[in-house]
Amino acid sequence: MENYSDFLAQSLVIGIGATIVMDLWAATQHKVLGVPSLNYALVGRWIAGMPSGEFRLNPVSVSTSAPFERTIGWSAHYLIGIVFAAVLLSFIDFGWAELWLGLSCIGVGLVTVAFPFLIMQPSFGLGIAASRTPQPNTVRFRSLVAHFSFGVGLYVAVSLSRFLWC
Repeated sequence: MENYSDFLAQSLVIGIGATIVMDLWAATQHKVLGVPSLNYALVGRWIAGMPSGEFRLNPVSVSTSAPFERTIGWSAHYLIGIVFAAVLLSFIDFGWAELWLGLSCIGVGLVTVAFPFLIMQPSFGLGIAASRTPQPNTVRFRSLVAHFSFGVGLYVAVSLSRFLWC
């Protein structure tokens, strides 16, 4: 990376682009297959409770709402996408990820599924990797597909961003 400001700009563009692809995939699944999307207001509610020491919402669906929870949740969703894009760009700078860019992007996307499996789902009272849900394998599969779509989005965004930074 030439300089820090380029790194930040590329992280923003790639992270937002990849997250948009993930969201478009979720909207398509919802419209075509009736698959419910994650309610980002619940994510915002969870985050909004953290400053007061509330790190677990159990059960999240009936917990008390928080001011601006939808905005907080959606903002966090995109900020997390930007952070993961920065991680990918860091690996690309080492050179090895450049050789296998498509696989590197998909790999980063799939690795990110660890966060909902190990942090969010347990914090929402759903257990590790949704183990306390009625259909844990279905929830796990949907999480994997969502994060795979983020990996595809990373690849698309990295490929398109090269026109901006060539």
